Amino acid sequence: MRSTFHSALHSRLSRFYFIYYFFVGSFVPYWGLYLKSEQFSPADIGILMSLFQISRIFAPNFWGWLADHTGKRAQWIKLTAFLGLCGFTAVFWAHGFYWFFFVMAALSLFTSSTLPLAESLTLAHLATTNGHYSRIRMWGSLGFIVASVILGFLIDFAGIRSLLWFLLAVQMTLFALTYTLPDAKVEPHPHDHFSIWQVIKQPNVLALLIGCALMVTAHGVLYNFYSIYLSEHGYSKGMIGLLWSVGVICEIGIFMLMPRLMVRYSLKTILLISLVLAVVRFTMIGIAVDNIIFLVLAQTLHAATFGSFHAASVEVITQFFNGRHQAKGQAIYNSVAYGIGGTIGGVAGGYALQYLGGQKTFMLAAIFPLLGLLVIGLGLKLTRNQHGSQGMFR
Repeated sequence: MRSTFHSALHSRLSRFYFIYYFFVGSFVPYWGLYLKSEQFSPADIGILMSLFQISRIFAPNFWGWLADHTGKRAQWIKLTAFLGLCGFTAVFWAHGFYWFFFVMAALSLFTSSTLPLAESLTLAHLATTNGHYSRIRMWGSLGFIVASVILGFLIDFAGIRSLLWFLLAVQMTLFALTYTLPDAKVEPHPHDHFSIWQVIKQPNVLALLIGCALMVTAHGVLYNFYSIYLSEHGYSKGMIGLLWSVGVICEIGIFMLMPRLMVRYSLKTILLISLVLAVVRFTMIGIAVDNIIFLVLAQTLHAATFGSFHAASVEVITQFFNGRHQAKGQAIYNSVAYGIGGTIGGVAGGYALQYLGGQKTFMLAAIFPLLGLLVIGLGLKLTRNQHGSQGMFR
């Protein structure tokens, strides 16, 4: 009976991740193209897209505090998903930069908080069910692939405006699925007496957060402008969707392998290798945009630059922030890495694209994971039991 319950729970969590990233796979590759169709400049698009990263700096910490304080993560996931749905409906009437700024700010305020709350809920359940985070998160990657491929061909057939209706349907489905997520009991932890600031100011934690932010800065350029970059070089929406899907297919592969890799290699080694491959990836995108073979090879490296890097980072964060700080820890990770890092990449990338061109922009993006390599290589020291075989990847 207990095994059946755990199986049903993991199925519900996997389904939620699938639909959440189905939304991400619809939004990230194509929203910049929709904004371009509304006659916004690359700099304007960079600012508008970065609202999602800016909101990640503040909003998840508020919701994370509420989740830890009340112990009711599922309740706040429902609320943020509902408010995100309400915010999105306003997009149908938005025209002009300031209206889009207001609507996207409201939308991002809530949608940016749903994932860290769901991550915290998932990790709390996995702590008592001996499940594998990577095998649940893998379904999110699958959702991204399906959405990005389907929508690419749909837009080629029906036009960019069809994106709005597609995203609305996905948001409604996501909200409905929040009612299938049960709350989890968070077990007491020996470090519960430490304040959150005592955890954050540890040199290891600071090195990890800064290194993650530098990695995501490069990806902020990718998420906001890769589709525009490819479109300007003559690639169809369908081909753009396929290229996005190549990266995420490889991401699924690495998530499936992570339990074995984390037994064989230390978490720090996985992080460092991922950063090295990120330098290679962004350099290739910059210098070989007209060579489809090199673009495909660069996309396969998404397995490392996002997949293995994210999985290892979440594992280390989980070990540093646990017990009563678990939800806040995931929120802080999202705020610093995806909030600050993503904002810098999105805004700076927009101006770089406008004034330097796409090739130089992506080549410059390779500098950030190089800096992250130095920060994590020199600053992150993990104890013996933090090297990979412990925690959620059992």
